Formats: sequence, structure tokens, C-alpha cells
Amino acid sequence: MTRHFLDIDDLTTDELLAVIDRSEDSSPPRVLEGKGMALIFEKPSARTRNSMEMAVVQLGGHPVTVRPDEIGMGTREKVEDLARMFAGYHAAIGARVFDHDKLERMAAVSPVPLVNMLSDVAHPLQALADLLTVRQVFGEFAGRTLAYVGDGNNVCRSLSLAAGMAGMDVRIGCPEHYLPSTGDQATIWSSGVKPVLTTDPLEAVQGADVVYTDAWFSMGQEEEAAERRPYFHPFQVNTELMAGAAPDAIFLHCLPAHRNEEVTDDVIDGPQSRVWQQAENRMHAARGLISWLLEQ
Repeated sequence: MTRHFLDIDDLTTDELLAVIDRSEDSSPPRVLEGKGMALIFEKPSARTRNSMEMAVVQLGGHPVTVRPDEIGMGTREKVEDLARMFAGYHAAIGARVFDHDKLERMAAVSPVPLVNMLSDVAHPLQALADLLTVRQVFGEFAGRTLAYVGDGNNVCRSLSLAAGMAGMDVRIGCPEHYLPSTGDQATIWSSGVKPVLTTDPLEAVQGADVVYTDAWFSMGQEEEAAERRPYFHPFQVNTELMAGAAPDAIFLHCLPAHRNEEVTDDVIDGPQSRVWQQAENRMHAARGLISWLLEQ
């Protein structure tokens, strides 16, 4: 049966760790030799395009990046028709979309693996890169605590699932009206992950090994920026907040960062920051995932 990757809990814990293991293999099997992978970008991203294209190349394949104006996703053509069509050319499909429902509809008909490169619900490729970074720094997951502070968004959902499944303690600190949605909380809890939810950023980071944040507003939410800033300002990751974490804590951010909003320059550029290692790991994690999917 074709395996798709729409969120972290499409994998078991053992499978998740196997993908992380493969991500550290710098000489992976060339499972895409003579084959292609379609990379559909309804929502653009510099990191996702570069990391995915290079991951495909390192697996011996040819990446074909597709812009939204080339296909009219869900307008000129049904997403199901697009999935069937691209599957005729390629060994796998990646899609970065605004609406998660489009991914589910494509996966329902695609005979080749479909990879979620981001949706409004989940960002599982980022979570894989995050776990890879944590293991490179600390060597293991058990006994470590991850604190996510900021907006309880798609990054928060996938990261919480991944970290919890890997054996980390998870704390989520958000303004009251920006905690993960009831549906996201139900998904996280149903997977067996039991994060601590708090509206106090200091409580969230206390003694944590990893402090993680994301932009307070995403692409397409720019008009909400002024409204959101007063709620999120107490959750800014600055030297004072980092001081509450463990002495050897690291800082992570999925990027792009709005500097001196959700994180200050002295943190993102400081000695505890691992954001550039984390960004590079997007490529390694994608390579590990694609390799694993194609060998199922």
C-alpha cells in the first residue's frame, strides 16, 4: 500500500526514528535514479524549494518545481486530477498548500507517495528537521524538554507530535486565545503525547533544553500583525526568557524570522542558536523521508 506523509502521526514512533536515522546518512541509496519528483508550490518558500530540490538530487532524481499559475490548483483542475496526472510522470509528489483538505484529496487517489511540504494544519517536514537537530546537539530525546512559545499553529502541532512521540517532554506556551485549537489538541492527545499547555511563557521555558518559536503571523496573515503584537509581545524570546531555560539550552526557529518581534537579534545570532543547522537539516530530513517512503 502506498504510504503518504501528511503529518507526523502518519508514522509510528519506530518509523519516525527510522526516518531520522536515514536523515543522517550522507550517502543514501539512489532510490530516485532516473525518476522525478513533482514539487507543487501553491504557497512559495525559499527553504522548502531549495531543501526539497537538493534532497531529490541527492537521491539520484530530477525535481520538477511547479508554480501555482501553471496548474490552477482546485480552480482550473481538480486536485484529484492533478495527483493522478503527476503520478504518471513521477515517483513521488510534494505539495505546499494553503488548505490541508487538498492534500487529503490528493492522497486519496495518488498511487505514489504524497509529501506535505506545508499546509494550514501541519508542517511535518519541519518537525523532522527539528528532531534531527535536537539529536545532533543532545544525542538523545529521552529526558529532554522542548518548550514552544508563540502561536499554537501548524508548526506547533507537528512539532508537539514529533517531540512527544520521540520521548521528549513538551510544553506549549501561547497567549490565551492562540493556544492550539481544540481539534489540534485532540489530535495530539490521541497520539499519546501529553504536552503541558500554559499562558505563561516563563512557565513554558523553565529548565527546558530546547526553546522554539515561530513568527507571530504567517504568510497571508499580514493584516493581523498589528492586532496580534500586543498579545504576543510577552512571548518574545529574548535573553531574559532564555535565562529561564536550562544552562545548555538551544534556540530553534523554523524561519523566516521577524527579527526583534518573536525573537531578538542577540538570541537568534547568539551562541545558543542552532537555526542555521536546523535550516540545513530540512534538506537532510527530506532526503531521509523520501528514501524511506520509496522503500516501503
